[in-house]
Amino acid sequence: MISKIINTLRRFKRSKLALALPVTFLILFITTLSLVSATYYFSIMKIGTEGQMVKVSTAKQDLLSLNDKILSTIWSPGSSSTTIIKDSGGSIKIEPESNQLQISVDDASSIQETIFTSPIGKVVYELPYSGTSEYGLFLAGDSRTIVNQTGSTRSQLSIVRGSEHPEIHLSFRPVVSYINAGLENGKQVNDIRIFVTNLNSSIPLDSRGELPLIIRCLDAQLVSRSYEITYQSSNLAITAIENGATGSISVPISSTAQGAIINLEIVVVNVAIERWIR
Repeated sequence: MISKIINTLRRFKRSKLALALPVTFLILFITTLSLVSATYYFSIMKIGTEGQMVKVSTAKQDLLSLNDKILSTIWSPGSSSTTIIKDSGGSIKIEPESNQLQISVDDASSIQETIFTSPIGKVVYELPYSGTSEYGLFLAGDSRTIVNQTGSTRSQLSIVRGSEHPEIHLSFRPVVSYINAGLENGKQVNDIRIFVTNLNSSIPLDSRGELPLIIRCLDAQLVSRSYEITYQSSNLAITAIENGATGSISVPISSTAQGAIINLEIVVVNVAIERWIR
C-alpha cells in the first residue's frame, strides 16, 4: 500500500501538472501584485491632483477677494480694507514698478499727444505646479487694455503662463467716460474723463504662506487739459499701451460749424497694498 502511494507521488512529481501548478501560482501572484501597485499609484496620483485643484481654486478665490477689496476702496480716499491670502502652496508678489502704462490721444488732425506714462503695478500669485489648461482664462475683465465705463470692469484678473509655473495676474486698466456739456462761445463742449487705478505706491513683496494684506486708498490726483479746435472733428482715439499690448477706443466728438472744445481729465487713484500687521 505504501509502495503504491510512493509510486503515485513519483509519477505526479515527474508530470507536467507538478511543474505547471507552481508556475501558475507565481504568475497569479505577480499579476495580483502588479494590479495592487497600479491601483495604489493611480489613487495617490488622483489624491495629489485633487489636492492641487483645491489649492488652485483657493488661490483664485483669494485673488478675486483682493480685487473686490481694492474696488471697494478706490472711491473713498483715506479708506482701507483688509483681506487674507491663504497658503495655497504658491507665492504672492506685489510688483509696484511693473505694468508700464502709456495713454495717448489722437483726433487724426491737430491733437496728437501722450497724456500719461507711468508704471501702475500689479499683483502676481505663482501657483504650485499643476497641469492647468486654463492659460488665458480671465476671472475678471478681458484682454482689452482700455474700456468704456458703461458695462465694463477696470479689473484684469487672468491666468497666464509663468516662467516656471502658472500664475494669476491682477492689474487694472484705464476706463473712459464722456458726455456732451453744452455750448461755449458757439462751440460744442465735450467732457472726457479717464480713470486710472495706480498700485505703484504699494510696498514690494514676495512671500509664501498665509499673508494678511491691507489695501489703502491714498488719494486721487486730477490732471486736466483742454483742446479748442476750429474744425469739425468726428472722434478722438484714446490709445492705451500696457506692457506692449495696445488697445484703443474711439470717443465721439460733437462739433458745431465753429468747432469744438474737448476737456480731458485724467483721474489717477493711488492705492497701496501692504502687509497687514494685526
